[in-house]
Amino acid sequence: MSEPSDASSPGWEAINRALRPLYGDREPKHYGTLIKWTLGGPDPLDGISAYKRTDHWHFVSYGLTELHDKESEDREVSGYGFELTFRLRCRPEDPDPPAWALNFLQNLARYVFQTGNVFAAGHHMTLNGPIALDQKTDITAVLFVDDPELPAIDSSNGRLSFVQIVGITDDELHAVQAWDTLRFAESLKATTPLLLTDLERPSLLADPKTAAAIAEATERDGSSMAELLVSTAHWTRKGLLSKRTRLTMNTLAVTGFIRQLRGRLLHGRKLLVVGQGGKPENVAAFEPGEKPSIAVAADGGYLVVSLPATIAREMLEKLRPKTGVYEWPSFDGFEIEVVPTEITDRDGKVIRVER
Repeated sequence: MSEPSDASSPGWEAINRALRPLYGDREPKHYGTLIKWTLGGPDPLDGISAYKRTDHWHFVSYGLTELHDKESEDREVSGYGFELTFRLRCRPEDPDPPAWALNFLQNLARYVFQTGNVFAAGHHMTLNGPIALDQKTDITAVLFVDDPELPAIDSSNGRLSFVQIVGITDDELHAVQAWDTLRFAESLKATTPLLLTDLERPSLLADPKTAAAIAEATERDGSSMAELLVSTAHWTRKGLLSKRTRLTMNTLAVTGFIRQLRGRLLHGRKLLVVGQGGKPENVAAFEPGEKPSIAVAADGGYLVVSLPATIAREMLEKLRPKTGVYEWPSFDGFEIEVVPTEITDRDGKVIRVER
């Protein structure tokens, strides 16, 4: 049974009210947090409700918005401005939702609480491994959409939306990065209108016709992703008269950079690479230009690299996600150093190194 809602929990009641058109007075399976985050507990969400449908569990979080008193200064937005939802395919006879799904939602919420980074429709992220560690699945990443059955609402604590998590495969993530998250989600709707996460499904790109259609759309539209967020990216400039600039990224970052360089620069669009830390030395802006040039932005101290399409193509031909230093004779004074990527588990332990 979900936590009782009353006048002291207007945010909680607002979420319950949004769910009533779907579920009426039906009680979900509700999983509350024993020790709240504010009191030193490990789980940031106050609770998670799971509603059983014919073919899936519909999870809804409580805790990313202001459930009780209004505390933030922004009167227009409740807390982080969203709650998470998740639709996981199940069998009709399954009595309870899997524990890993509840932990997964808490982990995503923990990321938001610890970093301040929010999720919104159109975002995506890799999970660095299977979404469910104890099951065989190709779902290793997620994208985010507006929940198709729960529109944004207003509460006395401010506005909030319901952001649904959708599990995708590694090659689907690559397609999303090269093209567009929400357009790719529309392609998924052909087989799952409510965008269920199905641990057993194959990649959408396993179908040759679908793969060809998405590749054609990607070539035509380019990438809508203006920012590439990576774990390792930093730059240095050395020399007094003849400056030499080195941008260092790990192998995983370079994989995404190659994809985005093609989808952005070759379509006349700017690409911002942001490494962990977000300091000026972790940020490099690549933009189309008539001549190659390197500068430091006066208004932010980050690196600005101007590239003609011809040199962008030369970079694409040579650069690989393999450790080493890459240089281009036609772009003297600029080089990219590729370093190994350490893949860690959810406890921060290194499980493999990609060189």
